[in-house]
Amino acid sequence: MSLPQLSLAVVGADYENKRGPTRRFEISMCKPGEPIELRLEPDNPADPRAVAIYSTRGIQLGYVNAERCGRIGKMIREGRIVTAVFQEATRYGAAIRVAFDSDYPKLPEPQETVDQEPDWYPDEEWPDD
Repeated sequence: MSLPQLSLAVVGADYENKRGPTRRFEISMCKPGEPIELRLEPDNPADPRAVAIYSTRGIQLGYVNAERCGRIGKMIREGRIVTAVFQEATRYGAAIRVAFDSDYPKLPEPQETVDQEPDWYPDEEWPDD
């Protein structure tokens, strides 16, 4: 039985890449369903469990968040196939969709956009002064 697919946060989008375009720019170039590469970074001084996320063009987008990188990294080190695709750009960076073993990621149905300021409503009538 295969594991369920997951949507994972791409964090660190505001950090600079060593070379090439910025991470935010590269995220803006990605299309939903585009293949994504996950790379282990055992020499990362901040977290030896870090899993970096790269676009199909080889530009870093960020990292798998700290809550998930341990498990995802362990699966990759064990030789399990972890397949990832770009899901969407987000306020914090991006989201990717991952599937395990022989599965290919299927993007979830788009969610309805939620109003960012639900308590704000314009006046129905402008007062006459």
